[in-house]
Amino acid sequence: MKRIVLGTAGHIDHGKTALVTALTGIDTDRLKEEKLRGITIELGFASLKLPSGNTISIVDVPGHEKFVKNMVAGASGIDIVALIVAADEGVMPQTREHLDICRLLNVKKGIVVITKIDLVDDEMVELVKEDIKDFIKGTFLESAPIIPVSSVTGKGLKELVNALDKIVVEVKEKQPEGLFRLPIDRIFTMKGFGTVVTGTLISGQVEIGDEVEILPEGVEGRVRGIQVHNQPQEKSVAGLRTALNLQGVEKTKIYRGDVVCHPDEIIPTNMMDVWLQYLKSAERSLKDGVTLRFHVGTALALAKITLFGENSLEPGEACFARLKLDKSVVALPGDRFVIRSSGIIQTVGGGIILDTFPYPRKRKDPDFLHELSILKDGTNEEKCELITKRSGFHGVELSVISRYLNLTKKTSLPIILSLQSQGKVIIYDKEAVKIVHKDSFNKLKQRVIDILNEFHNKNPLKTGMIKEELKAKLYKNIENKLFVYLISSLEKEKKILVMEDKVSLPGKGAILDKEDKVLLRKVEDMFLKAGLTPPGIKEVAKVLSTDEKKISSIIEYLFSDKRLVKTKGELYFHVKVIEELKNRMIDFIQKNNGINTQQFKEITGVSRKYAIPLLEYFDNQKVTLRVGEKRILRGQRYT
Repeated sequence: MKRIVLGTAGHIDHGKTALVTALTGIDTDRLKEEKLRGITIELGFASLKLPSGNTISIVDVPGHEKFVKNMVAGASGIDIVALIVAADEGVMPQTREHLDICRLLNVKKGIVVITKIDLVDDEMVELVKEDIKDFIKGTFLESAPIIPVSSVTGKGLKELVNALDKIVVEVKEKQPEGLFRLPIDRIFTMKGFGTVVTGTLISGQVEIGDEVEILPEGVEGRVRGIQVHNQPQEKSVAGLRTALNLQGVEKTKIYRGDVVCHPDEIIPTNMMDVWLQYLKSAERSLKDGVTLRFHVGTALALAKITLFGENSLEPGEACFARLKLDKSVVALPGDRFVIRSSGIIQTVGGGIILDTFPYPRKRKDPDFLHELSILKDGTNEEKCELITKRSGFHGVELSVISRYLNLTKKTSLPIILSLQSQGKVIIYDKEAVKIVHKDSFNKLKQRVIDILNEFHNKNPLKTGMIKEELKAKLYKNIENKLFVYLISSLEKEKKILVMEDKVSLPGKGAILDKEDKVLLRKVEDMFLKAGLTPPGIKEVAKVLSTDEKKISSIIEYLFSDKRLVKTKGELYFHVKVIEELKNRMIDFIQKNNGINTQQFKEITGVSRKYAIPLLEYFDNQKVTLRVGEKRILRGQRYT
């Protein structure tokens, strides 16, 4: 069964609701006020089974100019429009506005229905038909069938149903691979069931038991039940009129215009970059900075418009623009929107949303306008590469890519893998699927080399730069996983050397001249003679009449050359002293079945200041193991 939604459109009192009733037997006027006034105010819904076996959902929209906002809400998500024109009136103002709205919302298929033919003669019907042909020329309805009908006598209804059946075959269904979104157009409660919301499922799919989030309110709940065409279902997919029974959601906490989503997939926004088309029917120029009514899905907000590359738009023109909304809405790139004037309310334009979290950029920056062109007309791979490139050294994760493309993570992943195989992006975190553009990654690599060069020039006696110091200097907010991957890549390419917590360039670091070598021997000799009570940097510097920075570099060199060992408390011991102590301690433990701190102090003659760091050093070197108050040899049974 094809998943198709048909929406009615047309002027007030042209017989839209009567036609739906004649076709389906369902009266979509459900409000008392609608019955009394004889007009549709809210959206009405019905379904129609076609001869082919397909069942289409029908959204009956209001025709009155005061309720066009409801019409826009209903038109969002429709696949086919039935443009209704009464035979006794012909094309009227709301006929024109509704067709404009359908064009702006990218409805591509439709049918024209001339209603109330029982009120006029055949000649009048033909005149109206010719008028309609002129009206729809150059629009997506230009080659659409025009079917005269009477909802009273039933004349033409069979022909209309058959024509709809043919169109349904031609319509491409919405794909279920997108992120689940159901813009809410109705909310009510049912005794024994709780809160029910309805809408057209515009992308993705939902199943009973799914956890959901209603945005932008942030209300969470669970899907208790699903109905499609008034029949219970286990799941619903994109393109179907859907009712969801929500558990844990109070009716008073959510509103029409909200969107039901899966948790943590979509983030509401109040700013977006768009491609804006200004209608030929607009009465005046569109000035930069103007505020208009903004419709997306079933939501309505006020939008301040900043034009890119232009100071104003004349009727019929188009350009890129940024919209700043007075409240957050749920929207994704690729969504269609409508703008309406805020004085004499009429539809003046609309377009395509390109970016829901735009970067601050100058209005007439040519590079920025080129980026927007890619977001408007590019392939998914081109968009993905652009998004990654724009993220710079931050990198970007799969969930962000999926939001930009309005695809699930599963569907977005092959796009990233394709770019990786082409060498355009680097996946630095396979678990979370985080990527960085190759250009940004290469810049980071060069930056590492430049920083290390500078470090070696300033510190010729140091063997390398501490990793954390390098990371801090590289880029303030660089992610740790990206830094680790970066260092690993440079090491594999043999462009850097990594020694424990230090990084250096090949052939650089610890270059000793004649004076340095003499000083090094003196420093080493001091540590060798000091035994288990080694001097600190200040003491060495004072004895040798040398500045502390120089002594620190010499000690670091001796440490990296494995002539000194380092313990907690920044204590350095000569390796020969430590080796001799290790042998003595092992001998004592073997003879005495362990050693405690007091015994260690007695056999070494050192204070607690040196004893504790030394004991912990041997623990860390896996020579000894602490058991209670004693230490034994690793692998030794304690008795």
